[in-house]
Amino acid sequence: MKISEMNWFQVEDYLKRDDRCVLPLGSTEQHAGLSLSVDSILSEKVALDAAEPLGIPVFPVQPYGVTPYFLDYPGSISLRNSTYISLIRDILDGMARQGFKRIMLCNGHGGNSTAGNVAIEWMADNPGIQVKFHNWWNAPKTYAKVVETDTVASHASWMENFIWTRLPGVTQPNERKPMVDLAKMRVLDPAGVRKMLGDGNFGGYYERPDEEMQAIWDAAVLETRALLEEGWA
Repeated sequence: MKISEMNWFQVEDYLKRDDRCVLPLGSTEQHAGLSLSVDSILSEKVALDAAEPLGIPVFPVQPYGVTPYFLDYPGSISLRNSTYISLIRDILDGMARQGFKRIMLCNGHGGNSTAGNVAIEWMADNPGIQVKFHNWWNAPKTYAKVVETDTVASHASWMENFIWTRLPGVTQPNERKPMVDLAKMRVLDPAGVRKMLGDGNFGGYYERPDEEMQAIWDAAVLETRALLEEGWA
């Protein structure tokens, strides 16, 4: 359930019987012909779909992440690592003060891996509170389903093309784009990245049948839900 659809009385009552919550982590960045908010849309939706049957509140998605390599693509916004670290720590501090003791960071953007390190450090400073950092898209069972579907998949390709990340009136290319040389891309500045990537797809088809995408989504929801239910100390 969305915490934005609760009032403080309801949150206080919830905390008397449970101490779990979820914070989705996203990004606002280019995804070729898909929404600039792909990472935020997907991390929030998988968190909501997973948490709903459990009655666990999901906080509003953090819409900005660490994505400096895409800064030459209009609409792409990046936070500095120092800013992002402070932001995640402040949010965790607030959640702990309220009484949340089992917190999942449901991440939808590779550049946000810093948050996983922050969580480990933060737990050392806050004994008794647990934080799980969950990259939903490359968690073992979900990624196995992706590879089973198509081994060539990456940023802004078919694997991020769901009904809820598409834009009306935008037609996707039919070809299978060759995979980019990621090692080379990582040493380029934003202008060089844009020149190298073109439309922004790292490689692979731009879309696949909806039934295949739904199967991947179902696996992701179940895997995320299992992590919310199990594995807490």
